[in-house]
Amino acid sequence: MSQSDHYFTAQPASTGEQRSLTVRLAGREVTVRTAPGIFSPEGLDKGTAVLLREVPPPPATGDLLDLGCGWGPVALTLGLLSPAARVWAVDVNERSLALARANAQGVRADGVRAVRPEEVPDDVRFAAIWSNPPIRVGKAVLHEMLLHWLPRLEAGGTAYLVVQKNLGSDSLQRWLAEHLPAGQFSVSRHASDKGFRVLAVTRGS
Repeated sequence: MSQSDHYFTAQPASTGEQRSLTVRLAGREVTVRTAPGIFSPEGLDKGTAVLLREVPPPPATGDLLDLGCGWGPVALTLGLLSPAARVWAVDVNERSLALARANAQGVRADGVRAVRPEEVPDDVRFAAIWSNPPIRVGKAVLHEMLLHWLPRLEAGGTAYLVVQKNLGSDSLQRWLAEHLPAGQFSVSRHASDKGFRVLAVTRGS
């Protein structure tokens, strides 16, 4: 990754040379491709591993969202566990999206659609959201992003967000409880493991 690149850069300047990795997703070994200039190109990062280990099974049908998909581990897991669902893998990094598309095709997660945020139709509502959100974009951008996507949960739907404790998971939990529409959402700590919190944001039915 070049010095000017971040995983949330739209067009990474660093080399796009790809490498193959074998990772375990949805209870099976799969081969995926990664590249520099994206989030966690060396494999499954610790936070995402905690998220995937701690969340309950996703809904079998409906629209599911992976917010900040990177090369696709969360979206691929959703697609493999819920093949009848439509999985939206959202990122601003074009290289991440290209890899997520290729990886979904490679593991036959046919329900995965890797797209930029503005390519998700406004009328889509999500049965579940799983995300390792891009904390390092800064609080203002992160808060704006979460307030855009979380209210698009269906009634009874839950978003699971994994956040490192020392990067503000507890303060984010309080902030969400204060800023999501009053009486419509509950915010709780679903799990805690290896320095990470998994927050659960549920929309009332």
